[in-house]
Order: sequence, then structure tokens, then C-alpha cells
Amino acid sequence: MRQVLLIIDVQNTFSPPAWLVEGIQELAQRMPSVATLEVHDESRTPFMSQLGWRPAADDHSLVEADRVFVKHGYIPSGETMAYLKDLNPDRVLVCGIQTDTCVLAAGFALFDAGLRPALIMDLTVGSSLDRSGELGARLWKHHFGQLVSSKELLAAG
Repeated sequence: MRQVLLIIDVQNTFSPPAWLVEGIQELAQRMPSVATLEVHDESRTPFMSQLGWRPAADDHSLVEADRVFVKHGYIPSGETMAYLKDLNPDRVLVCGIQTDTCVLAAGFALFDAGLRPALIMDLTVGSSLDRSGELGARLWKHHFGQLVSSKELLAAG
């Protein structure tokens, strides 16, 4: 099965726990990987004016991935989606920051693009609304069905 790892916003702005960065890095070394990096541009996404908060205007991915794409807002950029489609994977494994917002938004974008997203449940953390990520995982299961664990993926080789 051709799989690609999509890493959502694992960057300094969101202060990811070390276990998350380490777990994702282990998988990223075993398969093609793509990371998104959320940076702020108020003219593109009204974080500050609408939410009173914004990601950094400059940041970097904490996971070494084959490709890193900048995004402004919740969903992966069109360039990211085109790159993933060109890889023609059987499944896109999604992990990262904010299971109930940015990770879930990536799932919708992948699904709508005709790709098959699967959430790596133990390699995501939720937003401040639900740090456990349980809400996002339940929504993911409802909308896309595919939930996996990093242990399953590592065992499969």
C-alpha cells in the first residue's frame, strides 16, 4: 500500500509535546512525508481581527519532512493538495496539531480531493478546547472512518 504521511502544523507556535514530535519523526523516516506550516498573514486569514490571536508570521517545522508547505488558516494550501495528489497514494496518514480544527480540516480537504485520509490517533493533540483530541478523533471517525495507531503502522513495516 502506498502511503504518505501528512504532518499538520508541528511547529514552535503551537508548543507541541516532545513525544508528539519524536513519534511523528519516527514515521516520517519510514515513508514519504509532507508537513504543513501555519504562518500568519492577516490579509489572507483574519486571525487577529476575528479571534484576537494569531500564529507566528515566521516559524519552521519541528519534524524533518520531505516537503514543507506554508498555509494561511486551517486548510492545506492548493499546492500541498496538488503535490499529494501527484504522489497518488492509496492512503494519506494524517497527524499533528489540533485534531479538532486544522487536522480535521485537512481530512475534509483530502476527502474532497478524492484521497483517502486516515487519522493516526496517538500522534495528534487537540486544540485548547479539547487537548485530548478525542472530539476531533470522533468527528474524524464519523466523517472519514479511518483511524490507525502509530504502533500498527510501525508493526506493518
